[in-house]
Formats: sequence, structure tokens, C-alpha cells
Amino acid sequence: MKGIGVSGGIGIGKILLVEEHSLEYTPKQVSDTAAEKARFADAVEQFCANTREQAEALKKTAGEKEAEIMLGHISLVQDPFLLGEVDKLIGGGQCAEASFETMCDMFIQIFSAADDDVTKQRAADVRDVKTGVLSILLGIKEVKLSDVPEGTIICVKELTPSMIAEIKKENVAGILTETGSTTSHSAILARVLEIPAVMSAPDIMKTAQNGEQAVIDGNKGDVILSPDEAQLKAYTEKREKLMQERRELEKFRGKPTVSADGTVYELVCNIGKPEDAAKALEFDGEGVGLFRTEFLFMDKTSVPSEEEQFSEYKKAAMILKGKPLIIRTLDIGGDKDIPYLGLAKEDNPFMGFRAIRYCLKNRDLFRIQLRAILRASAFGNISIMFPLITCVEEVREGKALVEELKAELASEGIEFDRDIKVGIMTETAASGIIADMLAKESDFFSIGTNDLTGYTMAADRGNSDVSYLYSALQPSVLRMIRSIILAARQEGIPVGMCGEAAADPMMIPLLISFGLTEFSVSAPSVLRVRKCISGWTKERADEVAEKVMQLETVQEVKDYLGSVIL
Repeated sequence: MKGIGVSGGIGIGKILLVEEHSLEYTPKQVSDTAAEKARFADAVEQFCANTREQAEALKKTAGEKEAEIMLGHISLVQDPFLLGEVDKLIGGGQCAEASFETMCDMFIQIFSAADDDVTKQRAADVRDVKTGVLSILLGIKEVKLSDVPEGTIICVKELTPSMIAEIKKENVAGILTETGSTTSHSAILARVLEIPAVMSAPDIMKTAQNGEQAVIDGNKGDVILSPDEAQLKAYTEKREKLMQERRELEKFRGKPTVSADGTVYELVCNIGKPEDAAKALEFDGEGVGLFRTEFLFMDKTSVPSEEEQFSEYKKAAMILKGKPLIIRTLDIGGDKDIPYLGLAKEDNPFMGFRAIRYCLKNRDLFRIQLRAILRASAFGNISIMFPLITCVEEVREGKALVEELKAELASEGIEFDRDIKVGIMTETAASGIIADMLAKESDFFSIGTNDLTGYTMAADRGNSDVSYLYSALQPSVLRMIRSIILAARQEGIPVGMCGEAAADPMMIPLLISFGLTEFSVSAPSVLRVRKCISGWTKERADEVAEKVMQLETVQEVKDYLGSVIL
């Protein structure tokens, strides 16, 4: 059976089916609304106390930053709007259970309708909070996973952060679920705990049996129930090989990122919130090459103020202690909608009013963000990066606003980095074609291969009918990447890559040959990328690149690179 591999490794053990308790109840009208409101308040207080305990447990097993996922549940249940609306419903005579469930379901519906996985993940968090509070109101004991025996593969419909907080990782061989994705908080926690996990395995709760032996491959998403001896032997050997590879990677911790012939590269991380900067350092990243600021906006019900944003950017800079921090300005639209910003519905949002286009037309919002970034630059090594650039005018207009705000801050006596660098994301075909012009206007480039591939190939990676076209190894995309890097190098500006291709072992020799200077990857990929870079000389990479650039199909490219690397 096939699911989604969300946490790497091989899990071999016995299935434990975790059945969720029924939360069914009969809604009733209440006459003593004051007493019902007090009952609800007590349940919320108990939920918060339970969640703090889970966060403390998670802090010991996974780390302080991961524990904040649980503390985020407290923020959700204490949301003033949520509590205010529940209070109104109870005041109208609804019982606490029905009132709270009504509001949770409303949020779940809103978040589930979003196009991006990050916002959808908030729906899962609300479901977790809903289950926790309703369980208290109904007097139901929640599922506990702290006492599972060693070698257990936990099998559950939906694994929530509150469940995983109870796990003793030494007893859990793997995690198997019917729902979930790579971006879910449970998937993130599984990766941090280094527990192999496969999610979205269809009907696994009906197919698997308690006590049944199983093998899961958290890299490929494969699930084998009742494996035969040959399969068991093969996966046991594969598990040992993966563990050996992990031990080998640790030899690169604390070392510079350097090729076999001595060229030093910058190896940094992509983050979505300030706390992730600590994770970047924990995984031995050398800074942050992409701070996706839209996540700060998604966690609000209105535009975060200048002070709120300043605090978050400053926090990331302070954590990094002088290491580079590239902050991308708000990149909304496309698959990232923020309801309170009132983006109009578009037939083709990826080609529409998004990213830098939105910001330049919404100056008040853009000014707030840029002022916050400039103020934070006094506390670290911060750079500004504009997303989705397609023409020179956008860069000039954005830079002019930065200069205007610099003058404003200076007149107010507020400190900032007067030499702050301003660069751009080259992630459109247009930016690739005029890269030489854009390089004259920019302090640095960062290639976003996810969008660059989609726009160059006119292929949506989420559309299974055209997904075969979506690859950064397509000859057209490789030529686009090469021309962008060449333009940057000729103008003497650094050029990085923050798309998924930056961590692809097949891409690395090509990027070395083309002249990339910075690799920005997910934190868990740092050591693997550093090891990969260490195995190449420029001369050998040039030989490989010369051959690749003569190939005519993506399959020819993959076959050749596969033979060279493997």
C-alpha cells in the first residue's frame, strides 16, 4: 500500500490500532447560561493546563521550539474572537459543547478551503483543540500513547500533536495514519523525533490488524502489512544502511561547506517563523537564505502592526547572532490566501495579483513591513528580498520605497543598517530572460526553482495530468537557471537558490558548475547537502554539466545524472 512518506527512515514493528473515542452528544438548550459559561471556562482552563503539561513533555523529547506547537493550541483556544462568539452562543441558550463545536467547525471549514498546506494545517490544529475541549466537557479520557510497548507502529486515522506529545520515541518504531501531509505539525514533530512516518495511507484503519507485523518506508511512503521473510530481511538491511548513512552525515557537523577542490559555499536554511532560525542553527545551517514572512500574517486576524513585525524580525536576527538573514517581503496570492486582506477571486491567481504586485499597490501595508525590517536590521545581518519580480520597474519602485523609509527613520533618529542589501527572487521566466538587466538593479539574486519550474514549463505541480513536466531538470529550466547565475556572476553579485532543487543531489554538480554561491535548504537537509558538495570538484562538475546541457529530454538528464551520482 502507498501513502505519503513524511518522516524518513524504515519502521519495522507491530501495529497498534488507536481508535478515537466517540465525541457524540445530544445538543440541549440551557436556561442557566451563567453556569454553562462557567462550565465552559473551566473546560478551557483544564485544556490549557493539560496542553502545558504536554508541551513540557515535548520540550524534553523534541526541544523547546517544537513544544511551541502545543503552546500554539493554547493561543487558538484563547482567541478572543472564538471565545466571544462561544459566549454569545451560550448566552443564547446553546450548551457549551454545541457552542464550541459550532465555532470550531466554522474555523475548520475556512482553513480547509484554503489552497495551501500551511493554512490547511491550521484546520488540523483546530480539530485537535476541539477534540481536547469536547473530551473535557463530555468527561471522556483522551487517547494516551505513553505506555505503548517497544517496537510499536502506531496506526491512527489522524495523529494530532497532542497525541505525539505523549509518545516515548524509544518505544515507537513508526507512525501510520489515514490523513495528514508533509507540512502537518504531526509530520514536523515525527521528523524532529526521527520516527519513520507514513501518512494518508488509504483505509489503513480497516486494512491493518492489531498486533500485525508491518514495515513502513518513511522516505517513499511504502507500507507492507505482514511482510514475508525476504521483505523483512531486505528492509532490515535497508534500515541499517540508513542508520549508517545518518552516522556518516554527523561527521560534517560543524565543518565549513567546501567542495573537494576547496571552494567555499554558503549553506543556509529556509524558515517560516523566527523560532525556525534556532532550528536552522541546530541543524548546523550557516544562516537563513529565505524567511517566508507570509506565515506571520496567516496567524493573525488583521495585518500585524509594525511593532509586531519588528519584534519577530528582530527575534530571528538575535537568534542568528550576526549570521545572514534574508527576509522575503510578503508573498501572498497564488496558493496563499489571507482572508482579512480581501484578495479578489481570480481565475488564474498564479498569474495574477500577488507578491510584489500586491505590495506595490498596497503601500501602507508594504511600508509597515519594510519599516519593521529596516528597524530590525540594526540587530543583525539582515537583507531584504522582493518576490516574483518580472520587470526592472518593480525592483526600482521597491528600492525607492526602501530609500524613502530609510530617510524617514533617520529623521526620527531610529537606528537601522544604512547599507542593507536589497535583492530579488528570480522565479519567473521573465526574470530569467532579463537577468542581466535585473542584476544591475539588485544586490543579490535568489533563484526560486519551485515557481521558476512551474512558470517556465507552464505546468502546475499540483495537477497530476501535467506533473510529468514539472521538474527542475527539464532542459529549458536548466538553461534558465544557468543564464540567471551567469548574469549574476558577470555583474559581480552573489546568487543563491532557495527552491527544493538546491538540496537535490542531481542538481548540485550542475549548480557548482554554473557558479551558484549559496544553497538555501530545509534545516534537516543541511548535512546531506554539505556532504554532497564536498564530493565534487569544479572540473568534474563542469564535465558533467557540459554533457547534461547537450541532452534533449528530462529523462535523458535524469538517467545520465543518476548514473554519475549513484
